Amino acid sequence: MNEDSLLRPAVALPFLLVSLIWGSTWWVITGQIDAAPAGWSVAWRFLLATPAMFVVAAAMKRPLRIGRAGHVLAMLVGITQFCGNYNFVYSAEMYLTSGIVAVMIALMLVPNALLARVLLGQPITRRFLVGSGIAIAGIGLLLLHEAREAPLAGSVWLGVVLALAAMLCASVSNVIQANETGRKLAMVSLLAWAMLYGTLADIAVAWLRDGPPVIPTAPRYWLGTAYLAVFGSVVTFPLYYTLIRKLGAGRAAYNGVAVVVIAMLLSTVFEGYRWSLLAGTGAGLATLGLIVALSARKPAT
Repeated sequence: MNEDSLLRPAVALPFLLVSLIWGSTWWVITGQIDAAPAGWSVAWRFLLATPAMFVVAAAMKRPLRIGRAGHVLAMLVGITQFCGNYNFVYSAEMYLTSGIVAVMIALMLVPNALLARVLLGQPITRRFLVGSGIAIAGIGLLLLHEAREAPLAGSVWLGVVLALAAMLCASVSNVIQANETGRKLAMVSLLAWAMLYGTLADIAVAWLRDGPPVIPTAPRYWLGTAYLAVFGSVVTFPLYYTLIRKLGAGRAAYNGVAVVVIAMLLSTVFEGYRWSLLAGTGAGLATLGLIVALSARKPAT
């Protein structure tokens, strides 16, 4: 059996674990935005996650000195991934169900491909373009269903804009961390510093947008925050990037399809998401398009 086979437990188990955790985080976030402003919920999450990631780096005996270029990259990754992306995601879930947001974020493979072409010189295949077109058509049907079901369609489209902004932030982070500087750094070390810079930016954004810190008292809120920090951030990011190194970026990105399926199922059970022929067709097209597009991406060598 090949070393990078999806059937090997060393590959399959992390793949399934990341899919299950990230699929569930979309629903957990909905409980965060009800108890505190979105900005402070993001800040509390990474105030917990950042020291834990430094502990992981130290436990793995990875060097925390990453040099000036490393710090510049970590700052860019932190601001785009752990500040911009998550602030937009939490805000988007105020207007859209978690499953819809998850589907939209999974489509970041489109800007990923475009940015990678421009910044890293990676080619875009015809199969990738066909799959992306199918997925975008499916997303359009899902959003049309959402707009028809929501009391205020304008709020739905505000959620769409916020989710797109989150997707673009995550895409920028994904591409820039793959540059020459990023490849020379230990992943957990880069993530630790990126989370630190992102957390500082989160606090600044929350204070400017939402005012002084809001500290919820409900135990459920802090249990959810701890889950998002430890499992949704500290556990999953190193596992996911390890999968990328074993499988290549394309095959590892099938994780996004599994995440969407789990998120939509949880949204149906816990958020009362109502399916229709329009929504079912959209979900089917989105999943088919993602699979077609991702199958066109070759594993990294």
